[in-house]
Amino acid sequence: MDEMEEGKQKFLEVVKGIDAVVQVVIPVTPSNSMFLISLTKGPNRKFITVSEDDIVDLPNEASILSKVTKTVKDAISAL
Repeated sequence: MDEMEEGKQKFLEVVKGIDAVVQVVIPVTPSNSMFLISLTKGPNRKFITVSEDDIVDLPNEASILSKVTKTVKDAISAL
């Protein structure tokens, strides 16, 4: 598994750890070095952007993990 796939997997783990009901759609490739990620819970959907570098660094960098986790928590609480 390459770094990008490891990062996507870690992102999914973060979301499931916060709320297992939330469905996640991560694009295959980034647009302008950003991923537009869809979080859906029931009829509600929220989009967040995460940089390509953050996805790659997510499994190995605690500071990135903390930042992304906060972004995901905020988005999920708004659903």
